[in-house]
Amino acid sequence: MRLKFEVIPYTLHFTFTAGTSRGSFTEKETWLIKAYDPVQPELVAWGEAGPLKGLSKDYSEDFQWNLTSLINQIQNAEIPESEGDILNFISEQVPANLPSILFGLETVLLDYIHGCQFKIFDNPFYEGKKRIPINGLIWMGEESFMQEQIEKKLKDGFSTIKMKIGAIDFDREFRLLELIRQNYSAQEITLRVDANGAFDESNARERLTDLASLEIHSIEQPIKPGNWNLMAELCEEGILPIALDEELIGVHTFQEKTKLLDAIKPQYIILKPSLVGGIQSCKEWISLSEERNIGWWMTSMLESNIGLNAIAQFTAEYKNLLPQGLGTGQLYHNNFESPLEIRKGELLYNVPKGWDTSVLL
Repeated sequence: MRLKFEVIPYTLHFTFTAGTSRGSFTEKETWLIKAYDPVQPELVAWGEAGPLKGLSKDYSEDFQWNLTSLINQIQNAEIPESEGDILNFISEQVPANLPSILFGLETVLLDYIHGCQFKIFDNPFYEGKKRIPINGLIWMGEESFMQEQIEKKLKDGFSTIKMKIGAIDFDREFRLLELIRQNYSAQEITLRVDANGAFDESNARERLTDLASLEIHSIEQPIKPGNWNLMAELCEEGILPIALDEELIGVHTFQEKTKLLDAIKPQYIILKPSLVGGIQSCKEWISLSEERNIGWWMTSMLESNIGLNAIAQFTAEYKNLLPQGLGTGQLYHNNFESPLEIRKGELLYNVPKGWDTSVLL
């Protein structure tokens, strides 16, 4: 089949100032991909390429030009019409160092072959028959703001809480976690933390030991990526289970992925399709991890509901899921109305609700 594509830049506006150890965000740029057949222009499929400034390797001032150039190339080619062939086709057409474009093109084509109904995978989640457990994310900020978020997540029924740490004083962050643990045991509330590489060799072990005293489930990326020797030591010492996140950025080939996992031997890895090369690449990471008894979960990367929907449906292809990082759909003033809903710490697809992308048409 041959399709026409359009690229639509879109700016998402946060409902609050989202703090991380890399800085704070009030808005998020993203690029939506519209695909259609000129013979049937009423059938429109959507994808999203949403690199994150300051983190994604493929973010640049030339991003839209790169995306448009690749789309012009693809729309002149004969596009396959089966799921597996589409994933292979896109991996051949798009360089591995453009992960968010890979993800956006994979998902827009999968949506198209499934009837342009925001169906990326035909599974029980899309049918509204399966829910995905997710963690409640606590953003960095003033202590009172973080406390307010924690109370709301607990009130909303989340049984897994993930807190970003490393921006304010560690002792204050530790006290917030300690307050949760004083009121809720590890059997009642699972606590995860994400340091975004905020620790270093001088303090990592001490802080991991402190956190372990609170029966923390795991810590994401305690030190900056690239120091495989120290990260491997921390994983082997087992003070606290470690999940690799930013460490996976830029690791593209099967051989590179194998080398990283065998060298560091983490307890978990975190997969962001827009960051690590899309669906095909994530499938490879999952296969390699499961062969080594390494746990994993999926996390969105501040996409709109269009990208989040694709990640959720992909995640639902797998069984026995740990709580996933897919609770970002409520972050924005101007997100697209969708069937995605969160109820008592689970993400679901409320089929009757429908989608509203009228702002883009």
